[in-house]
Amino acid sequence: MTGQDPISPSPPTLFADRSFWGMTCTQFLGAFNDNLYKQLMLLLAISIPMAALAGDAVTEVAAGIVEADEGSDVQGWATLVFSLPFVLFSGYAGYLSDRFSKTPIIVLCKVAEIGVMLLGLLAFYYYDVLGMAGTWVVLFLMGTQSAFFGPGKYGILPELFTHRELPRANGIILMTTFLAIIFGTVLAGGLKELLTSDGSNQNLWLALLVCVGIAILGTLTSLMVRKVPPAQPGIKLTADCMAVSNDVSSMLKADRVLLSALLVSSVFWLVSGLAVPTVNRLGLGLLQVGDTATSMLTASIGLGIMGGALFASFLCRKGYGDLSVSLGLWGILGSLVMLGLWSGGGQHLIGFYGSIVALISMGVFAAIFAIPIQVFLQERPPSNLKGRMIATMNQANFVGILISGPLYQVFEWISRLAGWPICSVFLMMGLLVLPLAVFYRLKTNTT
Repeated sequence: MTGQDPISPSPPTLFADRSFWGMTCTQFLGAFNDNLYKQLMLLLAISIPMAALAGDAVTEVAAGIVEADEGSDVQGWATLVFSLPFVLFSGYAGYLSDRFSKTPIIVLCKVAEIGVMLLGLLAFYYYDVLGMAGTWVVLFLMGTQSAFFGPGKYGILPELFTHRELPRANGIILMTTFLAIIFGTVLAGGLKELLTSDGSNQNLWLALLVCVGIAILGTLTSLMVRKVPPAQPGIKLTADCMAVSNDVSSMLKADRVLLSALLVSSVFWLVSGLAVPTVNRLGLGLLQVGDTATSMLTASIGLGIMGGALFASFLCRKGYGDLSVSLGLWGILGSLVMLGLWSGGGQHLIGFYGSIVALISMGVFAAIFAIPIQVFLQERPPSNLKGRMIATMNQANFVGILISGPLYQVFEWISRLAGWPICSVFLMMGLLVLPLAVFYRLKTNTT
């Protein structure tokens, strides 16, 4: 009964469906909160020692003799802290989403988000006492809440909407999600500049008041989603549910097309996990444009994905989803090459505004790649395995993001060791995408 309204003999059209608007708003508000808090954490994780910028060093930085990003950069470890709960708990979250109705799970996750944001407020209020440790604990809890939200959020879409409406629903929800990423990311940069102007981070607790309010609103919109029946109410909790369940493992072994799509999706998210800290360092270090403008650079990726989502949804409906995946990979590779170029003097070749264009382009191609893969991973499994398959997809994707944390630290170390500017990390990311662009082809009609 996929997409059926329990009080109607036929499913409502997408834009007349109250559940569609409920899920869209709930996901929008959740993504806003996630990215506001995460970007605050990432900006705090880049430290440029004032001693390095004292006296004549200021003149040297301005002249390009000394890079402003000589300080510590632990963004990769912050990424690891947020990603770890997805790897640890996604299997159990997938079990819950198949064992019980996904609707109350979504609501409970949003209630938990309120609690996490309140803890974030306390962590920043007592920042002078707790330091980064308190905020990183909250970052871990935020990842845990998101890990349990993910299987219900994605797994419920095929149960709410028809096969014909599913690509459009995915496209619109993805588009609005990245609109939320833009707002949350840019607001994080603006709030950090405003609230830390006195040199202290303690006032950042005021930013968390916004997060608490958004979490409450997101809980209310989640109540608009109609209740769906459990996909597999008789399933028992076993040890394999903590990771990849035996049922999902057997399905992936038998369906190599599905397995390949899952692995490629994981590598894509690994590259995505590398992109954000690299862009932050590009802005604050090499381009020296400040927190707000740096966050605008990061948000440019979301702007591109927002536009690309509509085009990708159109390609899927017209039957060009397989071709769209290859087009997206080559476009991502080209954008990374443009972002990675520098002149002989160590200056970024395309500068701030050129970087915005390249990052928007990368976002467009990321959406053109990601939406067909996501729709395929949602639709391909049988209905009784969709929740656990979505959990496995989340787990695989966040294994990629988890790896991206320490890998970013390695790439950043290589760039310093070789005397290259931080934009060189984009070229290293391109080397990860190149084999996928050359060899991978999605074939949805293959059995």
